[in-house]
Amino acid sequence: MSRLLSIETLTQDAFAPFGTVIEADPASMRYINSGTTERFHGLARADVVGEGANVIINIFRGQPRAFPYAVAMMERHPFGSQSFSPLDDRPWLIVVAEDEGGRPGAPRVFRANGRQGVNYGRNVWHHPLMSVGAVSDFIVVDREGPGNNLEEYFYEEPFVIQSAV
Repeated sequence: MSRLLSIETLTQDAFAPFGTVIEADPASMRYINSGTTERFHGLARADVVGEGANVIINIFRGQPRAFPYAVAMMERHPFGSQSFSPLDDRPWLIVVAEDEGGRPGAPRVFRANGRQGVNYGRNVWHHPLMSVGAVSDFIVVDREGPGNNLEEYFYEEPFVIQSAV
């Protein structure tokens, strides 16, 4: 038996327990470069811990998921935050869960427009990248360094996302 998940619109308030939404926020805008550039400042902060840890910047190329989609596992990174910012202006899905005694609770699903990124807080349960409709590239900022920075959890009974729309 599977449990159906509904999709929520990605907003700062709804996503706050899991991290930060990265999008152009007029409240953070300032002009730089003699007024030729708008800088949206301090939208998220990379958080890495551990001796020898570094913040790195990657490009991830996500293959589109087929729906209905079974959410059978979640992962988290105890030593660093992880941000995803789309490069292709395509909607995508974000699946997160609150921690319930060292394992993820029931997932929540958010739909981001192609101009919204997210920064998962350190140690936040999330599903791997979920591109929708087409192959999509993302700038990913995360941690590199010693130590096991990946923990996975597999649900006994999966949750299902019926459709990406």
